[in-house]
Amino acid sequence: MVIILWVVLTPLVLGVLALGLYFLKAIVQGTIEGLRSGTEDEVAAEETAARVAALGLLPPERQNTELPAPLQPALTVAMAAARAGDWQPAADLLDATAAERDWELRTHFCEQLADVAADDDTWLLSWESARPDDPAAALLRARSTVVLAWKVRGAKGAQYTTQEQFEGFRRTLLRSREEHTRAAALAPEGDPAPYVGAIWTAIGLGLPHEELRRIWKELTSRAPYHYEAHFSALQYWCAKWRGSEALARAFAVRAAAEAPAGTLMSVFPLIAHFEHDDSDSADVDRTPEMYATVDAVLADVAAADPDHPRLPEVRHLLAYYLYLQERWDEALEQFRRVDGHAGAFLPWRYRGNAAEEFCRMRDECVAQVSDAQAGKAG
Repeated sequence: MVIILWVVLTPLVLGVLALGLYFLKAIVQGTIEGLRSGTEDEVAAEETAARVAALGLLPPERQNTELPAPLQPALTVAMAAARAGDWQPAADLLDATAAERDWELRTHFCEQLADVAADDDTWLLSWESARPDDPAAALLRARSTVVLAWKVRGAKGAQYTTQEQFEGFRRTLLRSREEHTRAAALAPEGDPAPYVGAIWTAIGLGLPHEELRRIWKELTSRAPYHYEAHFSALQYWCAKWRGSEALARAFAVRAAAEAPAGTLMSVFPLIAHFEHDDSDSADVDRTPEMYATVDAVLADVAAADPDHPRLPEVRHLLAYYLYLQERWDEALEQFRRVDGHAGAFLPWRYRGNAAEEFCRMRDECVAQVSDAQAGKAG
């Protein structure tokens, strides 16, 4: 009986032992391969980090997440003086833009100074007292009221915003309508700035399309290719605010088609695409149409004034789409030009950690470019 059991069980025991050894070997091999893969990944990451450092590119913790580029020195001085209670540098700065008829710079300066006034307008009150009908002071008052309204509302979704916040938001924006009317009446001839701020009032109050078209007619009769004006109007026409995907795309395509080279208007079809793209697939960014759109932005950027105040913003979005299209060299060039600042509204403000996402994409470009160069050398 024992012999019979031994004859019957021995193959089973040996089979179990063999199967156990097979799985043990597989586990050991998998562990070794995993360790090897982990080591290779670590080495690759270290090599990429070294290349990033060699290029002088900054780590996430050293990226400015508030701005898309450094502020102009004169603007930095004016903002610091305003916070200290001195309005004269801000007045001189805006007076110079009016004298030079540099409307892009005027609205850019106004946007930054309005944010300071929304936090504390003591200096602006002093300015208004000293110069009751100053066009620049009136402009800043109107724009800062819009900024203040959005601060009152808060940046959270509607479900997390209180009724009191909504009421304060609307009440403040209604005041800004009157202030923009006054700013437009006092504005230098040809100045579109009061109408740019009025677009954001229209967005917040949900004013009808007819009102936006009225504002737009006044604005474009003064500055037909004004970047911030077009960006603001495109936000109005987006589905998330007062329009739709079709209206936003139509507005963006028309703006790009009608504008001269160097005005940066070619970026608006990209922005309209970004604002309405809910796909998880990169294929939507690699169509012939999207390649042509990105190429048009590249050409527009090359033709633009290097001192155009909105150029860095465009470079950020351009870097993003070049990355998505795996155009590593071209993407890296744009990343390098804006490195140190990850505060562009698009695309980084839409990310949970702007600096981390900026550096992740940038560093992948560095790795891909380095690997390609090594392949050519080999």
